[in-house]
Amino acid sequence: MAKVCSVCEKGKVSGNHVSHSNRHNKRTWSPNLRKVRAIVKGTPTRVLVCTRCLRSGKVERSI
Repeated sequence: MAKVCSVCEKGKVSGNHVSHSNRHNKRTWSPNLRKVRAIVKGTPTRVLVCTRCLRSGKVERSI
């Protein structure tokens, strides 16, 4: 299972970790994903959704 939001398709982002002495090292930022039961195409399924989509109401959760 990929670390990608199933609603907005937000995924990993890469960049540099910059130390105090200005040395650069590669690093990644992962989205804050939660495994929730949501209604997709009329049926409840378990999907990975980022917390931004959950908070904004873009996901219809099933009980």
